[in-house]
Amino acid sequence: MATSKRARRRSNHLTHCYYEGYLEKRLFNDTASRRLWTCLCGNTLFFFNNTKDNDYVEKLDLSDVMSLTDDCSGDRKLEAAGLLLHMKDGEIQITAPSLEARELWKGFIYCVVELSVPSSLNLLPGQIHMMRETVETERERRNNLSLTLAAASSSNLSLVEDMPACYQPVSRTEAEIMLERHSDRGNLLLRPSRDGVSLAVTTRQDLSGSVFRHYRVARKHDGGYTFDVETPIPCATLHGVINCLVEKTNGALTPFIMEGPYEESITFVQANEESGERSLQCAPSTPMPPVPVPALPPKPGPRERVPTPGSESDRGDDTQKEKEEGSAVQAVQPPPTPFRLPKAERKTPLMPPVPTPRTSPSTSTDTPDARLRRLAVNSVPLDIVAQTISEELKLKLKRLAHQQ
Repeated sequence: MATSKRARRRSNHLTHCYYEGYLEKRLFNDTASRRLWTCLCGNTLFFFNNTKDNDYVEKLDLSDVMSLTDDCSGDRKLEAAGLLLHMKDGEIQITAPSLEARELWKGFIYCVVELSVPSSLNLLPGQIHMMRETVETERERRNNLSLTLAAASSSNLSLVEDMPACYQPVSRTEAEIMLERHSDRGNLLLRPSRDGVSLAVTTRQDLSGSVFRHYRVARKHDGGYTFDVETPIPCATLHGVINCLVEKTNGALTPFIMEGPYEESITFVQANEESGERSLQCAPSTPMPPVPVPALPPKPGPRERVPTPGSESDRGDDTQKEKEEGSAVQAVQPPPTPFRLPKAERKTPLMPPVPTPRTSPSTSTDTPDARLRRLAVNSVPLDIVAQTISEELKLKLKRLAHQQ
């Protein structure tokens, strides 16, 4: 019994489909596996619920594959053959319906990961030829992708600044949901494409229900964009792509603008202090008074030195120190000492004799020894002391002579 041929997906959905078929997929921590239709496109596995779905439910990037091994664990299905994909973040178990299908999956996965045809598999000549074509196609696809990325990075157009207002970073399914929930905001939306390089346009119109259409917008190597339809339409910018769709549909398609109006006043929710009821309050619109800036204290000036009796002799030293601190190049010189006479030349002035009060002999205690002590205490030179004593003795002897 011949199997019915599956309707092929459009080329703008999945490009470079090298191999496809049913696989049972299960993660390492899953308890049960799911049977999904799988397509190997580029270096990515896309999983669908059935052969008629155009939207995939999961995808697996094979650039993280570290190794492939056969799964030899027991299985109730004797004809099934398991395969373990050792990824950087874990293991993924896939099961093919037969041993031959597992060998083909291993071969095609190895081709897109290593860009070479494996020699350890038992393959027919026709299968080896298919895998060689896969390697050449994948190598060409990666070269074109690198050129596209290089042209995009060297382009003078900035994607962030030149994006139209209807651009939304959402997937295909999210774009459909957004257009249907907010139909009053527009029916034309620009979004990223699945390949990560080009862009896509999603539209929605009502015809006995929602009718969605998806278009691909490709970037040209020499700059600009191409609206990818049966007859491609070149456009200089993304704004030109949107304007082209609006003009060709006579305004039936309008850009989707998600941004709503902004508030004109500041509102907040506050509870009443007495009743505790919460209500919406409006902040006052009067401008806030400027916050006074405290004045800085005046900068203190240089302190004045109060002259002291003993500081006159130190002024020469202070002046010399200031000069030494202000000049780092000059050598340090000792401060000048005040001029003084040598000790040999120092002369002590002669003091005149100090007359002593005359006292009676009975009450007088001023003996020559006592006078000598007083003079010694007063630090009078000895020669003067001796001269004074001799003169007093002469005076006493004269008095005694006159009395006799």
